[in-house]
Amino acid sequence: MSASADSARSQPSSTDRPELLITRFFDAPRALVFDAWTDPEHLKRWENAPVGFTVTTEKSDVRPGGEYKVCMRSPEGVDHWLQGVYTEVVPPERLSFTHTWLRADGTPGVETHVTLTFADRGNRTELTLHQTGFDTTSSRDGHNGGWNSTFDRLAGYLAGLNAQH
Repeated sequence: MSASADSARSQPSSTDRPELLITRFFDAPRALVFDAWTDPEHLKRWENAPVGFTVTTEKSDVRPGGEYKVCMRSPEGVDHWLQGVYTEVVPPERLSFTHTWLRADGTPGVETHVTLTFADRGNRTELTLHQTGFDTTSSRDGHNGGWNSTFDRLAGYLAGLNAQH
């Protein structure tokens, strides 16, 4: 069983502020895909970041009200810090959190809100990401590329797990 992603759909939604909606399918059970997003052992193996980036987790408390803070290092060696608060954790159905990039001086930038929904599709999982609160279309579009690359990385990680079984 492979864990490839297919039928990727990305589209902006039409509101006053730009939003992002991405749907991807993974050939893996819903509980496993959810755990890949919430279990520290899974997270450190697939690094929940675009392809080529590495992740260092400073804080990760996956529960409503729990905080996270991570550093994503680009292939060029540039550090990108982000932080947020988990607002909803409903295994294995939904994960919601705030998402804020930190400026070079450590102050928070624009806060967006991300909701991931995990739908059981037999032996597959439909993962939908909805991110709201962007201040610009270019920011939304940049996140679209980053999230899709992250989902590609997740698909590869899940394929590796399936190959072991």
